[in-house]
Amino acid sequence: ANLPLHPGKAPRWLFTRMVKLSRAILDVLVIEYGSDEILKRFSDPFWFQAFSCVLGFDWHSSGTTTVTCGALKEAVDPEEHGIVIAGGKGRVSRETPNEIEEKAIVFSLSSHTIDALKSSSRLAAKVDNVAIQDGYQLYHHVFLFSERGKWVVIQQGMNDSNSYARRYHWFSDYVDSFVIEPHSGIIGTDKEEVALDMTSRLSEDARKTSVDLVRDNPYHLRRDWEYLIRNQKQTTLDMWSSIYDRIPKPEVLDMPRNINWSLMKRLYDFQPENYEQLLSVKGVGPATVRALALISDLIYGAKPSWQDPIKFTFTVGGKDGVPYPVDRKVMDESIEILKRGIEEAKVGKEEKLKAFRRIKNIIPK
Repeated sequence: ANLPLHPGKAPRWLFTRMVKLSRAILDVLVIEYGSDEILKRFSDPFWFQAFSCVLGFDWHSSGTTTVTCGALKEAVDPEEHGIVIAGGKGRVSRETPNEIEEKAIVFSLSSHTIDALKSSSRLAAKVDNVAIQDGYQLYHHVFLFSERGKWVVIQQGMNDSNSYARRYHWFSDYVDSFVIEPHSGIIGTDKEEVALDMTSRLSEDARKTSVDLVRDNPYHLRRDWEYLIRNQKQTTLDMWSSIYDRIPKPEVLDMPRNINWSLMKRLYDFQPENYEQLLSVKGVGPATVRALALISDLIYGAKPSWQDPIKFTFTVGGKDGVPYPVDRKVMDESIEILKRGIEEAKVGKEEKLKAFRRIKNIIPK
C-alpha cells in the first residue's frame, strides 16, 4: 500500500456520501470527546487514514488526503462542531489566510489570535516546502482550528519523479518550535535515501550558523559561496560533508549555482534573531535554505541533517495496508473511537454495516 498520485475527482455520488457520513460521525465524536480532541485525532496520520477508509475512499490513493479533507470541509458546521476548516488543493490553498479570517468570526476570536492562526498556517507550509527538502512539493494545505484557538495542519506534497505523495500532519499542542521537529506525523511510501531536514535537532548548529551568515555582511557570504562553487569539483572528500558527498543525492540538493543577493541584502537589513524569523521572510525558498546549510556545513563545520524525517511508511513492515510503525495500543484506541462514532451516527443501517466492514479491512490480522 502507498499514496500514488491519482488524477481526477471522486465521483459525485461517493463524495456526497462521504460528506453525509463524516458529518454524522463528527456529530457523535464532538459530543463524546470535544472539538479539541477531534483536532488531535486528525493530527494522527493513522487515524486520518482510517477515517478516510471508513468514509469509503481508496486507502491507497493520494486522494485519501485531498478528497477526505474536501468532504470534511463541507461536512463541518463551526457552530455545531466547534471546528473550522480552511484551505484545500491547488489555488484554494492560497486562500487559506483569507478563509481563516472570514470563518474565525463565528468564534469571536481576537484579532491577535486570528493573526497567530494565519501565521501558523503560513509557517507550516513554509517549513514543509523549504526547511524540509525531501523531493515533495506541496500542492494541498488544509488548516483546522477550534474555538479555543488550537489548530491542525494537514498538507500533502507530490514527487514528480516517483509519482507518489507524502502527507504532513501538525498539531498546535505538539509545536514547541516551528523549526525543531514540529510534526505530529509525516506519512508516505518509503524513506528517501537522503533529504535535507533543517527541522531536525541534529541541524541545531546549522540553523544557528545560517542565521549568523545572513546577519553578517553579505560580502562574506558571497566570498564563501564563490569559494565552494569554484572548488566544488577539486575539493577532497574530507572537506565535503561525509554524508553529503558519499550518498547518491537528487540534483536539487546540490549547491545552488545562483543566489538572490538582493534577498541576502534584505535579510542582512532585517537581522533575523532566529531561524524561524529567517524562514518567515518573503522570498526565502529552498535554494536560499540549501545554500546557507551547505556553507554552514562545508565552511564552518555546522552539519545539517541529511536524514529523511518521515515517521510512517506503508512499504516497510506494514501489514494489510497499515502504515508502519503504528503502536498497536494507539491503533486499537483509534479504531474504537471510530467504531463508537459509526455505532451512534444517524445514518441508515446498511450504511453503518458498510462502514464497519471497511474498518475491519484496515485492522491487521
